[in-house]
Amino acid sequence: MDRLIYLDNNATTPLDPQVLADMMPYLTTHFANASSLTHRAGRSAATAVTTARQQVASLIGAAADEITFTSGATEAINLALKGVFARYQSKGCHFITCVTEHKAVLDTLAYLEKHGAEVTYLPVNQQGTIDLQILENAIRPDTVLLALMHANNETGVIHPVDKLAEIARRHQILFFCDATQSVGKIPLRVADFPVDMLCLSAHKLYGPKGVGALYVRRQNRRIQLDALLHGGGQENKLRAGTLNVPGIVGLGKAAEIAGETQEADASRLARLRDKLEQALITLPETGINGIGVPRLPHVSNMTFRHVKAAEIMVHARDIAVASGSACVSGTRDPSHVLLAMGLAEADAHASLRFSLGRFNSEEDIDNCIQEIRTAVETLRANSPVWQLYRSGAID
Repeated sequence: MDRLIYLDNNATTPLDPQVLADMMPYLTTHFANASSLTHRAGRSAATAVTTARQQVASLIGAAADEITFTSGATEAINLALKGVFARYQSKGCHFITCVTEHKAVLDTLAYLEKHGAEVTYLPVNQQGTIDLQILENAIRPDTVLLALMHANNETGVIHPVDKLAEIARRHQILFFCDATQSVGKIPLRVADFPVDMLCLSAHKLYGPKGVGALYVRRQNRRIQLDALLHGGGQENKLRAGTLNVPGIVGLGKAAEIAGETQEADASRLARLRDKLEQALITLPETGINGIGVPRLPHVSNMTFRHVKAAEIMVHARDIAVASGSACVSGTRDPSHVLLAMGLAEADAHASLRFSLGRFNSEEDIDNCIQEIRTAVETLRANSPVWQLYRSGAID
């Protein structure tokens, strides 16, 4: 790991040392159960959870009682979507989402379809954005929920959450937003983006794995959900089970740090990301996916045509990047996001995602440029497919 340049922060971020320092007491001496309020040790743990809840709420401009702690974004997504399906069937069971959503959303909705839900999957254009008129046309009298992410995990493309929320409100349907990749990276305040529910995960913003949160709006109109887990009645009876106090403390501290640093981090990382793109785009037959529309400042998805991304990663072994979502990296299927944007399968297989983070330096980017460029040029020089392209035999 000493030589590895880590540019896969959309898969997971490293734990910030300040976060670990705040967690350590609750992993060692302050080990009490936060539900054991009859003694001082338990009350101390409960106080730590209360503090963390406020820290997370402050990051997104929510009230503390609107935050429910979970094991991560995937559980939060399941709680939101399955909870709405169970509670709102008297209104209807039609959901609207997008073909480029994270698999946690798509797979959960596929599960609900087997149990009677109807789902409309919105297409995207070549930049990865949706047509708002198509969305409006998809809304039916029995539509109960719109589930659309804030920023795409593979391309960084940002959806106009404010406009989506306005459409949902006008049609009196609920709006759930997967903000896992954007919270802590760019400012997101629920007053400006009036979503009804929103999920986040600690390990995407330099916190620990195994903890996340679901925001559920309590003001103006109270959102009703059925719980996934039953047992002890924790988290307002939405999520039973002994609270993960060290993880929750870590999420709280990570949220606090993000609130203080996200704007400066975004500015610095955008400059480094642009430097990376400007250098690599000079390679022939290279493109940037999602270019020309709002994107997360630290994310770049690039296609190096006529060479496989997997082979680039083998050659550039000191660079940690991704060829798709980490959640499906064990498969050989091309990215469903890039295919939905109109890329051919071969081009989707030739695409890499670079996701920069708080601890990356300019030297990291310089070394990455050199290694990726060398890998692509070497592979193409020895590729019969590249020679066929150069001769004009293939496009």
